Amino acid sequence: MTTQNAPQFSFEFYPPKTPEGAINLDAVQQQLLKYNPEFFSVTFGAGGSTRDKTFETVVSVQQKGVSAAPHLSCVASTKENIRSILNDYRENGISKIVALRGDLPSGMMSAGEFRYANELVEFIRAETGDFFDIHVAAYPEVHPQAANFNEDFKNFKRKVDAGANAAVTQYFYNAEAYFHFVEQCQKAGISIPIAAGIMPITQYSQLFRFSEMCGADIPRWLRKRLESFGDNREAVQEFGLEVVSKLCQQLLDGGAPSLHFYTMNQAAPTLAILKNLNY
Repeated sequence: MTTQNAPQFSFEFYPPKTPEGAINLDAVQQQLLKYNPEFFSVTFGAGGSTRDKTFETVVSVQQKGVSAAPHLSCVASTKENIRSILNDYRENGISKIVALRGDLPSGMMSAGEFRYANELVEFIRAETGDFFDIHVAAYPEVHPQAANFNEDFKNFKRKVDAGANAAVTQYFYNAEAYFHFVEQCQKAGISIPIAAGIMPITQYSQLFRFSEMCGADIPRWLRKRLESFGDNREAVQEFGLEVVSKLCQQLLDGGAPSLHFYTMNQAAPTLAILKNLNY
């Protein structure tokens, strides 16, 4: 698994809300450490609503000897606020950032001093130079608020031109969407590594809800199969494991440099996929 040509893996978590959740997350991270992750990323609530918990989780991750990559969303924030967060991370040796636009908190009408993620990337570069390794989001199936693929791709290129080092995609279940996106990047002269985002399938209703919000497509054949299992969660998980394992193998065989797992603070689904991949 540690050969020179082995793919890299990274894992995303959300800040735990309870002491029990923190204990669980620590156990999950310990189980995933054996895969020598490129980094552990930690999400950031709308308008910085989980700022302190994100910071605590990130520092905890860094203390385990793994590179921590906090999400930083700029919408509904100020330059002074973002500057303060960046300084806190620098002082604690955190050198990776996942720079996102983020969603407006419910009830807020103004985006604040930042409207788009490329403006956040530009600000980070202006404030800190090359200190941070900046990852940005990519949408092989098009951002849900974008007019079309071409407009969305222009937005992605703006983030790269602003100084992004790498990208992580939204999850998807159609490998061709990823390969098409990478091909478009190559044609546009974009050479940063693009990690494929992977969402294990454990519960159909939850997956459907997430996909509706983020614009990830559940292919009709997959949706119909999942629906056919009804409340049989074990059957959903078994079938989901098969589907996502095949997807990951197809991505790796096709040259994806890394897989980024959306763990939902659970180890078992991701571990099962990696086992199927013989890692």
